Amino acid sequence: MAEPINEIITTVRLDYTHTAGRAQNRFLTGLIEGKIRGQRCPSCKKVYVPPRGSCAICAVPTEEEVEVADKGTVTTFCIVNLQFHGQAVEIPYVCGSVLLDGADLPFFGMLAGVEVDKVHMGQRVQAVWLPPEERKASFDNIRYFEPIDEPDAPFDSYKDHL
Repeated sequence: MAEPINEIITTVRLDYTHTAGRAQNRFLTGLIEGKIRGQRCPSCKKVYVPPRGSCAICAVPTEEEVEVADKGTVTTFCIVNLQFHGQAVEIPYVCGSVLLDGADLPFFGMLAGVEVDKVHMGQRVQAVWLPPEERKASFDNIRYFEPIDEPDAPFDSYKDHL
C-alpha cells in the first residue's frame, strides 16, 4: 500500500476584481481630478477618508461629501528595510499614516522626498500627485507624501489618531 500524501507545495494565484461602490467611486473619481473626497457622518460629524458609505461608530449612512486637503500630519510611520519578492520600491522606504487636514481618520501612504531617518510624528506633509494625464481610478494617483515647510503639528492635535 502506498503512503498517503500529507502535503504538496504548489504555486497558487488568486485574481480579484473589486467593484467600487458609490462612495468609493466618487472618491476614486476625485483622485483622478486631483481631489481627495470623504464623507461626513450626520451624527458624530467625523469625516471618513476614504469614504465607506457608513459611520463605523454611529452605524448610519454617510452621504454628505466633503473635500479635504491633500496635506496633513504624519501620525505614525514604519521604515521598511526588508526586501521582498516583486518589491517596486528600493529599500529603505517609509510608509505612514497621514491625518489629512479636514479628515478624522489617517490616510495610509508612502512618505518620500526626505531621508528616512528624518521622518517623524507630527511632521507636516503634502501629496505628490501623478501628472493628470497619467491618472486612473487608483490610490496610486498619489505617488507619495513629502515634507512641507510648516512647523510640526503639536502632539495633542493628532494623539487620538494613532
